[in-house]
Amino acid sequence: MGRAFEYRRAAKEKRWDKMSKVFPKLAKAITVAAKEGGADPAMNAKLRTAIANAKAQNMPKDNIDAAIKRASGKDGIFSEITYEGKAAYGVLIFIECTTDNPTRTIANIKSYFNKTPNASILTNGSIDFMFARKSAFEFRTDRNIEELELELIDYGLEELESIKSEEGIYYIAYGDYKDFGRLNEGFEHLNVPISKATLQRIPTSPISLNETQMQEIEKLLDKIEDDDDVQAVYTNIE
Repeated sequence: MGRAFEYRRAAKEKRWDKMSKVFPKLAKAITVAAKEGGADPAMNAKLRTAIANAKAQNMPKDNIDAAIKRASGKDGIFSEITYEGKAAYGVLIFIECTTDNPTRTIANIKSYFNKTPNASILTNGSIDFMFARKSAFEFRTDRNIEELELELIDYGLEELESIKSEEGIYYIAYGDYKDFGRLNEGFEHLNVPISKATLQRIPTSPISLNETQMQEIEKLLDKIEDDDDVQAVYTNIE
């Protein structure tokens, strides 16, 4: 599975000003989860996951509580919308948004593509089949990883990847997107804290770009990522 783009994105997130970029996106995820399943994390797995992701980014408790409270107010009405597009060199782009103003969001997304040579928005459904939807859980542990892997298989684990970083080794557990809740419960049952849990779209036929091509494409990707309504961006870049 090509995940270079996720690594590039992770490196970019470290440079983002958390208050102006990451926190609002995390807050939206919390509000949407509370709106859908209730404000009690104990009874709402999606909300528990959103809160865990926020805490992993050191989001203050007051911000988390405010995001949950916002779900019961008039300004807590968000829509989850996806957009699909293409760019030069055969690059496919899938965008997930959470917005309180869809008209504004699509106008912004279209402007990024319109201002980029050889890029355009596509009709929804045009490239969805080019991505496999997966549950992804990032975590660190001192437990025997082979034993843990066997235990997680019972909860829907399909693949376990180990990654070396400056802070040491961490792991990403992948499963079918339909097993997100079951895998999440598995980590809770096994008392393995997760640092990040997401639903990802993994390209089924990834492509490679040279450095010059990648720099050109990144200009468009950066514009999309920096939009406050954009929650996640996926491409078929290896």
